[in-house]
Amino acid sequence: MKISELQISQVNNQIQALRKAGSFYGKKLEEAGISGVSTPEDFEKLPFSEKSDLRDAYPLGLMTAPEEKIVRIHSSSGTTGLPVIIPYTAKDVDDWAIMFARCYETAGITNKDRIQITPGYGLWTAGIGFQNGAEKLGAMAIPMGPGNTDKQLQMMIDMKSTVICATSSYALLLAEEIQKRGLRDKICLKKGVIGSERWGEKMRQRIRTELGIELYDIYGLTEIYGPGIGVNCKYETGMHYWDDYIYIEIVDPQTLKPVPDGEPGEIVITTLVKEGAPLIRYRTHDLSRIIPGECPCGSKFPRLDIIMGRTDDMMKIKGVNVFPSQIEEVLREFPEVSSEYQIRISHLDGRDTMRIYVETNGSVSFADLSDRIAAKVKSRIGFTPLVKVVEIGVLPRSEKKSKRVIDERYE
Repeated sequence: MKISELQISQVNNQIQALRKAGSFYGKKLEEAGISGVSTPEDFEKLPFSEKSDLRDAYPLGLMTAPEEKIVRIHSSSGTTGLPVIIPYTAKDVDDWAIMFARCYETAGITNKDRIQITPGYGLWTAGIGFQNGAEKLGAMAIPMGPGNTDKQLQMMIDMKSTVICATSSYALLLAEEIQKRGLRDKICLKKGVIGSERWGEKMRQRIRTELGIELYDIYGLTEIYGPGIGVNCKYETGMHYWDDYIYIEIVDPQTLKPVPDGEPGEIVITTLVKEGAPLIRYRTHDLSRIIPGECPCGSKFPRLDIIMGRTDDMMKIKGVNVFPSQIEEVLREFPEVSSEYQIRISHLDGRDTMRIYVETNGSVSFADLSDRIAAKVKSRIGFTPLVKVVEIGVLPRSEKKSKRVIDERYE
């Protein structure tokens, strides 16, 4: 989707603010002699911004509005290097709440719903984003935060929560506990709003079936407000994103040139009206595609496909590039295995080894299943992994994001 004239004028406002503030990107623009853009082609020549730029700006080098207008900061949940600190003005906080309320509405959630919020609060954008959106919608927010599954289930039953907001890992953990404890008839959940990590179709099916709810993918990242910049509707034909607040391009991760709508690549986001820390052409490293055409729901907002993975998810094993999503696709063909898996990569006796741990119930031969999965991976990817089959429930469950790939070569 080419950038529109209105969006170009909004980008120019952002460029002026960045240059005036002398933030890292403002300096970049000044050095390149850029004071504005007038065509889509001009826009595509603007320099990208990267997470490393944002880290280099620590602590408040991203601040573009005057300090007296900054009402809050958030920080990325990353565990490596310096955190990224994002300042917000009151308008940024309100804009984010408006987008989030739109996400709830797109999922068919109303002010009569009771929304149980399990993602974390604090510097992370998740919990408070879900809460601000619920309050903007006028729904009842139940701000539980993560963990304490006993208390989560008690509140879910006593408060008759109708919506659960969670990572897919925690939604699965709750679904399994509800099943185990025989609580299915006592819960009133109708919908789940799930974000923060990529999740496969098998996991989606398990959560949907075990909880008996509709599921909605929510998209966002701390650097660009937080969760709430896009969500899928009931037709499940991709996530609508709010192009009056953000402009999305899909670029080839190698050439960094924009690709046509419908083709996969890396998501690059420009904020159009953000005040505290505007970002232009921010490389997310998330992989997806823009879905062309109109959605059956009638919304005019453009659509992004579900997140397929990240450019930095790629594992190089025995000279072959492998993405976790490829392993997931293979495992999807085996109805005997659960949605949970773990990949461990090690370097033994001078060569790389991949071990895949999968779960199944006791009704199948573990050895036979292991051989069949290994053969399928070999035919699909080109080398034979070691497949270890374990009983359902053995692999770790998480209240946050599940760690599915453990690369022991670099530990």
